[in-house]
Amino acid sequence: MQKDGVVARIDTTELLAQLAAAKAAVHRAHQGIAKAHSEVVLRGADLNLAEAELRRVVELMRTNTSTRAELDRRTAQRDVSRAALEGATVAVEDAKAATEVAEAQVAQIEATIADMTLKAPVSGRVEYRLARAGEVVAAGGRVLTLLDLSDVHMTIFLPTGQAGRVELGSEARIVLDSAPEYVVPATIAFVAAEAQFTPKYVETANEREKLMYRIKLHIDPQILEAYRGYVKAGMTGNAYVIIRAGTTWPANLTPRLPDVR
Repeated sequence: MQKDGVVARIDTTELLAQLAAAKAAVHRAHQGIAKAHSEVVLRGADLNLAEAELRRVVELMRTNTSTRAELDRRTAQRDVSRAALEGATVAVEDAKAATEVAEAQVAQIEATIADMTLKAPVSGRVEYRLARAGEVVAAGGRVLTLLDLSDVHMTIFLPTGQAGRVELGSEARIVLDSAPEYVVPATIAFVAAEAQFTPKYVETANEREKLMYRIKLHIDPQILEAYRGYVKAGMTGNAYVIIRAGTTWPANLTPRLPDVR
């Protein structure tokens, strides 16, 4: 399986219905903005008319052809129109805010739907399929196990006297129990900072010393890519490292790998 390949899809029927409703709410919100803008235009026209009528009354007052009552009425009408325009302007902002809320809800549901599609984080091989189509998987449950073929290592344990002589980045050799005729080159990529009790499954020449240092031997990704069909998890074997400076590898530990087909 390649990186970003689809591993599984969770049923999104309910979420799709929620998404449709959320998009409809966005559409209504946009219509609300358009309606609010129309109301602003209408209230603006009312205000312009009220101001024009007020100006005419003021001119008539100068020639004593209008009454004070008419002036007060036109002034009040102008104030009402101005207040209506301000209210319509606020309504536009409210409609925009409602649209943002609706769009945010759509984005949230779409993100949730995207999360319902599980994708492979790395290129690798499916080792175990733990869930089948139609099964209910609890939150945090496993769907399958994926072996990362670009990052394979063997863990070994060495006693204090030997672990202290191991150099990070130095060469190592791995001979698998299933293929003793081949010698896999590796590199020491990790040496634990603290000792630990030796796991029960580890066998050592000193009959399982109590405290050992964990060491990881990393295999070159190019080798893994060339022999990806042979890579499997949990394989056992023997590992060899150099703990004495100047030591050369014996002939039987010269790297030997099967022919690539």
